Amino acid sequence: MAAEVTIDEIDESQLSGENGELYLFQWLCSLEEKLKDAPHDQIKASQPHVESTLVKAITRADQYPIPGRILRNPVARCLISLYTRGESKTLFDTLQTFVKVAGDFKSSDKETVRTAALYCIGELMAVFGSQFMSFMVEIATISLKTYKSSGSPLIRHHALSALRKALTTARKAVTDAISKDIIKQMKYGLSDKALAVQRAAAGIITVGEVESIVILSTKNLDNADHVTRQSLAQLVGHVLSLTQIERVIPAPESTQKGKKENEEDQESAPSHMTSEQTKALLSPQEMFSQLSSLFNKPQTSRKARAGIFDFYIALLNKLGSSFAESNYALIVSHLMTEIVSNPKNSATRYDKLFLRKLIGLLLRDLIAVRMLTEQGQIGAIRELSSSYLKRWPALMPGHLSPNSLVLTIVLRELAGLLQQLGNAPPPVQEAVSEPLVTLLSHSSHTVRVNAAWALRCFCYSTPLRLPKVILVIIEFLQRDIDSLQSPAAPSDVDLRALGHAYGLAALVAIIPRRPLYVSYDITAKVLDIATQLLKRASDHDVKIAGVEVEVAWTCIASLMLLGPNFVRPHLPQLLVLWRNALPKPTSKDNPTGRTVAEWEFLLHVRESALGAILCFLRHNTPLLTLDVARRVSTLLGNALSFLNTINSQSFEDSSTSMQTDQKGLSLRSREALLRRRVYQAFTALGTASLTESVQTTLLQSAIALFASPDGFAGSSMQAAIASSSGALTSIWQCADGYAYGVTSIDIAEGGAEGDDNSPEDEFRLVEAPSPITAVVDSAIELFAQLLPVQDLASTTRTVSQLVETVRSSKLEKNAGRRTAMFVNSVIAIVQSLRHAMTSHYRQARETFGSSQITSVIAPFMKDALVDGDSVLRSASSEAIGRMANIAGTTFLTSQIKVLVDHVVNNRDPQGRAGCALAFGAIYSHVGGLAAGPLLKTTVNILMSLSNDPHPLVHFWSLNALARVINAANLAYSSFVPGTLGMLLKIYNLDSHEIEGGTLNNSNSSGDLAAYPVVCQIIDAIITVLGPDIQDSVRTRTLVLNMVHEFSLEDDDDICVEAIKCMQHFLMFAPEHVHIPEMVDRFRYHLASSRRKLKLASIDALYQLVQRDALAMSRLGGDRLVEHLFGMLDDDSSVEGVKNVISSWLQQTAVHNPSAWIDLCQRIMLRTTASQQVATITSNTNDDEGESLSGTMASEANNQHQSTAFPISRWRTQLFALHCLHDICTILTRSGRREHFDIPFARSHGLASTGLLVSRVPDLIKMAFTASAAYVTEIRLEGLVVLQDVIKIFAKSPDPDYSDALLLEQHQAPITAALTPAFSADSTPEILASAIRACAVFVGCGIIKEVNRMGRVLKMLTLALEQLNDTGNLSLGDSVDLSPNASGMLRISVLSAWAQLESASAEQTYLLDILKPHRRTLATLWIASLRDYAVIRADSEFIQDASSALDPSFSSLGKVVLLPYYIEYWPIILQAVASAMEHSDPHIKSAILGQIVPPNAPAPNSTPRTEPADFFFIIFGQVYEALTTASPGPTEARTTVMIAALRALKCIVSPQYSGKALLDPIILREFTSLCYRLAMVESANILVHLLDVLVAFQSGFEDLEKSEVFSAAPSSVRGHCLKIAAYVLRHSHPTSAAPAIQGGLAAKTKMVRTALLVFQVAASAAEPSTKEDIRSVACMLYGELLKDESSEDDLVEPTLPALKSLLSVPIHDSTGARTRFEESVHGFLSSCLLNVDEMRGRQGVISSRKVKNNLLAAVLILTTMPPQIKIARGVIEHCSFLISQKLLEATEMALVAAHCSKTVTIAASANIPLRFCIKLLLPSLVEYIAKVSPRLDDGSMSEQDITAIDEVLKTFAALVTMTTNEQRDRVLSIILPTITLLLRPAQATLPTVHAHSVAQLLTFATSSPTSFKEVTARLEAPVREVLEQSVRRAVAGATAAEPHKLKPQISLRSF
Repeated sequence: MAAEVTIDEIDESQLSGENGELYLFQWLCSLEEKLKDAPHDQIKASQPHVESTLVKAITRADQYPIPGRILRNPVARCLISLYTRGESKTLFDTLQTFVKVAGDFKSSDKETVRTAALYCIGELMAVFGSQFMSFMVEIATISLKTYKSSGSPLIRHHALSALRKALTTARKAVTDAISKDIIKQMKYGLSDKALAVQRAAAGIITVGEVESIVILSTKNLDNADHVTRQSLAQLVGHVLSLTQIERVIPAPESTQKGKKENEEDQESAPSHMTSEQTKALLSPQEMFSQLSSLFNKPQTSRKARAGIFDFYIALLNKLGSSFAESNYALIVSHLMTEIVSNPKNSATRYDKLFLRKLIGLLLRDLIAVRMLTEQGQIGAIRELSSSYLKRWPALMPGHLSPNSLVLTIVLRELAGLLQQLGNAPPPVQEAVSEPLVTLLSHSSHTVRVNAAWALRCFCYSTPLRLPKVILVIIEFLQRDIDSLQSPAAPSDVDLRALGHAYGLAALVAIIPRRPLYVSYDITAKVLDIATQLLKRASDHDVKIAGVEVEVAWTCIASLMLLGPNFVRPHLPQLLVLWRNALPKPTSKDNPTGRTVAEWEFLLHVRESALGAILCFLRHNTPLLTLDVARRVSTLLGNALSFLNTINSQSFEDSSTSMQTDQKGLSLRSREALLRRRVYQAFTALGTASLTESVQTTLLQSAIALFASPDGFAGSSMQAAIASSSGALTSIWQCADGYAYGVTSIDIAEGGAEGDDNSPEDEFRLVEAPSPITAVVDSAIELFAQLLPVQDLASTTRTVSQLVETVRSSKLEKNAGRRTAMFVNSVIAIVQSLRHAMTSHYRQARETFGSSQITSVIAPFMKDALVDGDSVLRSASSEAIGRMANIAGTTFLTSQIKVLVDHVVNNRDPQGRAGCALAFGAIYSHVGGLAAGPLLKTTVNILMSLSNDPHPLVHFWSLNALARVINAANLAYSSFVPGTLGMLLKIYNLDSHEIEGGTLNNSNSSGDLAAYPVVCQIIDAIITVLGPDIQDSVRTRTLVLNMVHEFSLEDDDDICVEAIKCMQHFLMFAPEHVHIPEMVDRFRYHLASSRRKLKLASIDALYQLVQRDALAMSRLGGDRLVEHLFGMLDDDSSVEGVKNVISSWLQQTAVHNPSAWIDLCQRIMLRTTASQQVATITSNTNDDEGESLSGTMASEANNQHQSTAFPISRWRTQLFALHCLHDICTILTRSGRREHFDIPFARSHGLASTGLLVSRVPDLIKMAFTASAAYVTEIRLEGLVVLQDVIKIFAKSPDPDYSDALLLEQHQAPITAALTPAFSADSTPEILASAIRACAVFVGCGIIKEVNRMGRVLKMLTLALEQLNDTGNLSLGDSVDLSPNASGMLRISVLSAWAQLESASAEQTYLLDILKPHRRTLATLWIASLRDYAVIRADSEFIQDASSALDPSFSSLGKVVLLPYYIEYWPIILQAVASAMEHSDPHIKSAILGQIVPPNAPAPNSTPRTEPADFFFIIFGQVYEALTTASPGPTEARTTVMIAALRALKCIVSPQYSGKALLDPIILREFTSLCYRLAMVESANILVHLLDVLVAFQSGFEDLEKSEVFSAAPSSVRGHCLKIAAYVLRHSHPTSAAPAIQGGLAAKTKMVRTALLVFQVAASAAEPSTKEDIRSVACMLYGELLKDESSEDDLVEPTLPALKSLLSVPIHDSTGARTRFEESVHGFLSSCLLNVDEMRGRQGVISSRKVKNNLLAAVLILTTMPPQIKIARGVIEHCSFLISQKLLEATEMALVAAHCSKTVTIAASANIPLRFCIKLLLPSLVEYIAKVSPRLDDGSMSEQDITAIDEVLKTFAALVTMTTNEQRDRVLSIILPTITLLLRPAQATLPTVHAHSVAQLLTFATSSPTSFKEVTARLEAPVREVLEQSVRRAVAGATAAEPHKLKPQISLRSF
């Protein structure tokens, strides 16, 4: 292939046109590919021309385009490839040329050429620099001179970049003087005005004085953008990390004394140790101090401080994970001591929050998430606990406890570590639990809240600790409450009480997530404490009452999270408590006459109560009836009225208003918090419950807060001074916690429409804004929810008021407040439009779409759009886009015109950027179809703006263009060529490079990079073109080349976007992508430290694996999968890895399961950090498990010797177990028997080594390892894998012992794997899973002897025996199980035994196991079904339920147990149905509600008039299951449906149902359900439904004469028949409806059962209706016989059922016989007509139809009673058809022969059929004569032989039937015919000959006289053949006789 590559010369004539850049770029890309593949000889031959062309491209010779970025980059790569694969001797000349161009300082107009030359010099020197060191001095000189003299940031940057690249390979050639000059100039460069130069200088400096470099870098942080800050961070990180390298230093001289003391040591020490030692330049503490000292300087700005933490991050990344883990204590100590504890860093609330944010980023996001192993996480938790948490309070004199900020940061980090770690091992639990409870008593509110949060995280991840910790905190809380009034109580008892309340609330809130571990009587106790506190609060003074009120409402708020089932019974009491806390305001509630403490209490009590109401509204929506909502709305209105009576300005001049309470809150903050709660509660309540007047009041209140000049709470004088002096730069830079009242809502589009309560956010502590900011946020949210539901007049009035207020003249002297109001108003309108489009779109089109509204909003948004504020620009553009969607075409057109006019008439970059963004927003929200007519205008404007040199303009223009392309989609196709050309030019423009343009533009480009957006546009173009991209070679090549170019950029963002482009390209044109090269690139990214590229590569690999995993296996092999598994351990925060592995496994596990098991085994052989720590303190292995664990340990040791990661994360092991489960599931579904049966595999020549069955020992070992682990999730998944092994290999034979099963030899390890599940540290979920596993093992048939089942059966039996006892269970060593856990385990145990009952139908040995417990099981099964019914019915009588439910928590237990009942009740119901089918007396007694003594006889089975006690419970559950089953043929749904129908079949019997089902209402509902099931279900379910109908009819035979059981359409029998008729009608496709779904076997059984329904109905029906029923069935069956639409044969297997139906006795009356004759004649005639219709047709369906109709016709003839008359013509035609098919000598001959035989045999008892024999006999004879010649030529088939046998049997039946007088005549016909089949002369007698002779001998034996006479009359040749055949047969038998007797004689003689 390489020899075919030709390197074409460039056509320079195409370089001068408009497309010169494009042509040169395409040629360079093509050249690059060819230089990779061309042979060396060809490269050398074309090298002079290629080299000359490339040099011309850089030096811009005549006609060549400007060598911008898109050209110089591929030229440099081509040169490197050319000199690497070709001759490098001309490289000197090339470098000399480029150096000359770069050094041409006189030509100022050639900066682009010089830039290109410098770039190529750098690239070439980076590769070949060591061979051309002579250029180094000149390059350094030119670079430094360019850096000093040039004014362009771009060329200065590239000059320094070239110098950096050259230094990497030719540093040795630099003289000392130049080297010093470089370092000196680069230090100056760090302070250069151009940020691009700073970045380049930072890349050159690698050594130098550490302190000066750090100081210089820090000074530049204030003006640095993100890219520059990262470059400076890399520099500082690199320089500081060098200080940790061990360097050799001379040993200090020792004194004589020291020598004497250490003489022995020196004698024994090696000689080299006495002369030198190694030491780092700085200790770690000194290294970190370099940064902290700068951080702590007062003059260091906040931006610089944030940058210093970037330095920390870069430094730790350089030092690596091992350094961070081993020095974690030192890092934390440094941060806490040097930074956090410095009082200057935490002077204000903002400073504290800023500090917490910075340290959180370092400790949490970097170290904890990305660096610490699990072992490191455990060590970190213990370190934080021992060094900080346990040091509070300081107990010893002289000891200092950590300050509150330190404790806050430590607690937050501890909470994160606990969540990250999962199950904490015992040492961690001991280290954490007590300090966290102690810190709840801290004096700082922040510490108390964070301690409660950490405690919540701890108990959530370690739920076994939850009940004990709750009880401890309740005890502390009660003690604190009792001490509140005691004079001897500590001064901080009130704070302790609050802290314990917070802790208790935090733990109560997680009870719904961990319900099995806590008894709900605790919640009742908490509610009782809260209620008592509220009742007695009025008796105490304000201070004590305030504490009591907050404690009470905090506890009640947490109880609201328990949900409706807890709140419902207490709701009336809660409404009373809320009414008392939120009374109507009175005249006393005025600002005067109250003390500060009283105001504080009044505000606080209302805010606390509203907090509880808010929790109620958010978590108890089902309880929010109209009445409750009205009452809550009234309470909220009272609170709002109270706030309105308090004029907040009355506190303005009060010196006491700014006094703070113990939480640091002023009265103003208290008022803001209360108002925020009111707004939040109204928002949660919704608008439907609010009257118009309330809504208007709320809107006015909200506007007055966030958009009113009077709402400003700051000092007006200070604001005026700041405005006039210009001190106000931006409200976003304010750090006073207020910022003129601006909102903190993030307006990022889509943010507000997401789910605020996602599971990821629920366990993340969110930092709340300051009270005044929070109330503004809540006001805007309320406003946004209310405005869309107002009418037009109200909306117009509100919006106009909002706009006028913002433009008020009162704000002239307060620019800060004006800006804040502007931002608030715009965001409020945007949020309103979002709500309007999602929830009230139709109403919004009438209101917001009105010209009255748009005329007000549009100019307002235009002002915001052209404002310089980025938030306003983003929000207003979205608002304009949404308004265009709502208001329609007129507004859309006008807005486009306004935007175009502004762009044309104004050059302001801010306004142009805003207009560009608005174009994109309009298209995104309106859509390409509605905005189609304006597409050309929009594209032209945006493409023009994209060429603007200002970064702000071209960045947002490109961004908008990408949005337009995505919205326009296919409509954009015509613009694709022009867009690609524009993008190519943009890529080549200096102004769009991140370093390009003027100084200001270059400095602002860092945060507005154009190239990633260009990539996004290309991505959008690819999706627009779709598969059509394959048609245009030019477009496809250009797109590929540009994407390839972007993928080689250094910037991570560009490369990520390029990868996304390739993913889409791969979808539409995969054959044009070089996938192996892509995979190699992705693997390179996975191994790099570039996180963004790593994540993007994971996504791309996922796509490749999904597309073709087998191809990926060939490209990546096992190493790639191992690398992916390794990534899970190295950095668990990298998402998507599991998806890649899972997809790969799903596709390839079938082909090589053993390789996947090997990978999982390597993971499982390692230990986890939690297990390692837990093993020190405990050992859970028993005797049976010792050998297995020993084997695993030895294998692990061997594994550890060959791996660098002996410890694995537990989540990695959990995923490995998931993979094992998937492997088992996939192979089970694949149906490949060889994986489960070694003898079968061997019989097919397959090696057993790679099969799944060969890995059973390994699977069991891994399951044992998991079951003995410490982490709960691993133990659970290990039990799942164990169940998989037992289930799928239960029937696998042992390869060595044919009469044994494979798993018999593994009983001991399986038992050992189950044993740890019953240990004391097992959770209820583990116990339940172990119980299920025990049941699976016992019921699968591996061990059938009860005495050999050991402890597995013993565990099941002991668990069952405990169910009879009241109270909580204690399975195994587990004690202190909660009532919920006990209830769940009861259900699990009963379902496990129910599985055994269901399995006993196949495994009969289970009957012996079940027999002793049947009485107990029957009672408990029925009781559990009753409990389930009670829970589902939400009954008030739940206390009457069985012991599985604890009455103390009534309705709450239902929520917990209901999911388990839903999961297990079908299994229990199936067991009950099985027992009823086998007439188990115990189950019958249980259903009847009878208490039968153990040895008493079974209850009688007589029908009842009243239903059984539990009939309606079971019937109701069955009915509900059948009506509410989710659609879709899922396996679980089918199981539930079948179990329900099986139970229904038994329960409809009168002995259970009495006459209940005959009640008209119940009967109507029941039949309606049956109709629905018949119409929607599949065949395998309809079989059971029809069984129900059969049982329903059969059970009420004594009522058959009643009206309700007549065959009338409205009767029971009529309904049953209609359903059966429907099933028969739709068992095959019709023109009206498709056929019922299902397999052939299921549909066959369904048809048989449907016919059975008709048979039962006909058997019991009145004589007048019996024949009608039979006629309908025959008619429907006739439709089945007529069907040609399906290849499934439903007729032949169901003919016996038809025969049974036809055999139902006819009533002995003339009318009945007549009607039977008519229906049968019609049925028979239709069969014959069906056969006639097939004349001349061939094919499978045709043959099947003929066969089935012939068989049916014969069946009808032979089934009819003899007294029924048959028309002669029908018999003749039937005989004719049989004869015709017989003589066709095709496959139908066998059917016809069979029919002849059947008719002949039936004719012996049916005289009319003998006429049929007369007609058939000639064709039988003719058939024999026709096929007999085939014996001579050997062409007789097996089918012919079988047909001949049938004919011979027909002859025999005919002979037997005839009288002696007729026999001679019959034999005279038959014998010559049979003689035609005789071939006595052949050496090897044919099979037909033997059969024929045997038949002749039978005739001769049975009728010797007739046989002799007929034989004598035969013609001589015929008689001779017959005699020879008979003689030969007789002689053969005589000759064989001695051989048969010989062994007998021999035996006797012996």
